[in-house]
Amino acid sequence: MPAGPSCPIPPGLALLGDASPFQEAEPSHLLAYLATIPDPRGALGRRHPLVAILALAAAAVLAGARSFAAIAEWATDAPQPVRAALGARRDAPDHWAVPAEATIRRTLGRLDANALAAAVGAWLADRQHHDRSHSAGYAQRRWPRQRAVAIDGKTLRGARAAAGDGRPVHLLAAMDHTSRAVLAQQQVGGAPEEVSGFRPLLADLDLHGVVVTADALHTHPGAAEFLVTGKQAHYLFVVKANQPTLLARCAALPWHRVPVLDRTRDQAHGRIEVRTLKAVTVHHLGFPHAAQVLQVTRKRTVGVPHASTRRRRWQTVTVYAITSLPFAQASPARLADLLRGHWAIEAVHHIRDTTFAEDASQVRTGAGPHVMATLRNLVIGMLSGAGPVNLAAALRHHARDPARPLATLGITPGSNHA
Repeated sequence: MPAGPSCPIPPGLALLGDASPFQEAEPSHLLAYLATIPDPRGALGRRHPLVAILALAAAAVLAGARSFAAIAEWATDAPQPVRAALGARRDAPDHWAVPAEATIRRTLGRLDANALAAAVGAWLADRQHHDRSHSAGYAQRRWPRQRAVAIDGKTLRGARAAAGDGRPVHLLAAMDHTSRAVLAQQQVGGAPEEVSGFRPLLADLDLHGVVVTADALHTHPGAAEFLVTGKQAHYLFVVKANQPTLLARCAALPWHRVPVLDRTRDQAHGRIEVRTLKAVTVHHLGFPHAAQVLQVTRKRTVGVPHASTRRRRWQTVTVYAITSLPFAQASPARLADLLRGHWAIEAVHHIRDTTFAEDASQVRTGAGPHVMATLRNLVIGMLSGAGPVNLAAALRHHARDPARPLATLGITPGSNHA
């Protein structure tokens, strides 16, 4: 059974892989998960509950807020019932006080950002699991598709790390392929340090039976051993020149004798991309638990969009990948889906840059950049959970009525009026 609202450990902190579906109980609402985050402030002088500050910030970002100042402005404009529902401090019979910008800035800047990311990821995972288990036809689905999680990093170009060395903040994240919910996120020193951050990022997630996809930066024997032996998971890694011996072995396989097992063709914005996939079962390749090697050939048009067929120029790129999934557990079509699903995390990063102007953000106070990125992940995960959505339009929709973020967050007005 899932934890109730008073339980200090949300069930999603340990839930990610396929498990027994919840019974009829609804997942706890967001405030119960936010209550698990330690308060960085001293006991003296706490005028506003940490849960209220975080809930107000989440609702404000859902309404389009991009900075601490915008969060404070949204909170100031929020009507009394909305403030009460978000856990604000009651200082008069019919008045709930909200924190000033300075309080929001100082508190979020000192917050344990990893704990916030874990709580948000747990809530999104629990919501997704509940939705899947109660969706039409779920009980009749005999072979549910394996969960897949993508690992990738992103640099926040406008923010600088608290260490004062001038380097921009770099975040490593784990994202669910289907829902685009970011399940875990941690700050690392830069792209090279993603390798050492791989295990800590995934340490608290239950990855039993989950397929973890990652780009070539994480294609290391240690990562493969950690996933298969330590987490009972599978991997799908891209192979590039940072592993020259492994790349040479993959390229030397007799691909000319292997038929194309999957082919897809996409056309968008006047450009065409054709992808073909070949797969070979391997033994003793010299990489832990390797079961199949993939050759993916991408052929796409470049140059002037909408040009006639005779005028189009084609660019061909061949990419290799390696997986612990044997053929019996992953068909070529499924492997192609996993590779395409991994690229979805880049789409989430693009949304954070274009819709939320993340790279232009000047939030630099302590953990502030990481906290704001986590709140954006929360919003994207909530709004994208039901399928494709126009994020910009959804933010405008929530901005027009301060009660709308509450409904999306699963919070009922009147529940915290005591």
